[in-house]
Amino acid sequence: MTKPARPPTSLLDKYHGADFHPLYTGTVCVTGGTARHARASGVARSDDGHLDVQLRMPQALGGQGEGTNPEQLFAAGYAACFHGALTLLAARAGVALEDATVTAAVTFGRDPVDGLFTLIARVRISLPGVERAVAEELVRNTECICPYAKMAREGIDCVVSLE
Repeated sequence: MTKPARPPTSLLDKYHGADFHPLYTGTVCVTGGTARHARASGVARSDDGHLDVQLRMPQALGGQGEGTNPEQLFAAGYAACFHGALTLLAARAGVALEDATVTAAVTFGRDPVDGLFTLIARVRISLPGVERAVAEELVRNTECICPYAKMAREGIDCVVSLE
């Protein structure tokens, strides 16, 4: 088995176009399962078949917790994207990252503004062996380029449509 290739640091080169330039689209369809409710018994499947997970309510929300949930999936995406951007920036700066970890915790809760729901994300980064000042600069710069961090900070362009 060959070792997976890392993305090139050229992905960090700035884009100067006038319009959004798509690079990749991940598409996932969620169905409601036996309870007809995605959080309770849903299934999430990607169009390429690489993601196929059972969605279940976590025990903290009254479920049995026998599957994953939207908060875990979002946390996984956030942490993976942040880690990837961090790794690219470190490579470009000539900083070796050994055993770097990014842990994202996404909390689902009540929104005091409208009384409905909101999410809070907490991201912890561990960069063993990297001088503190260098690590802090890498993390600050990663926050500027990681699309998940940007989305959490600035929002996201979102179009919801009924078929």
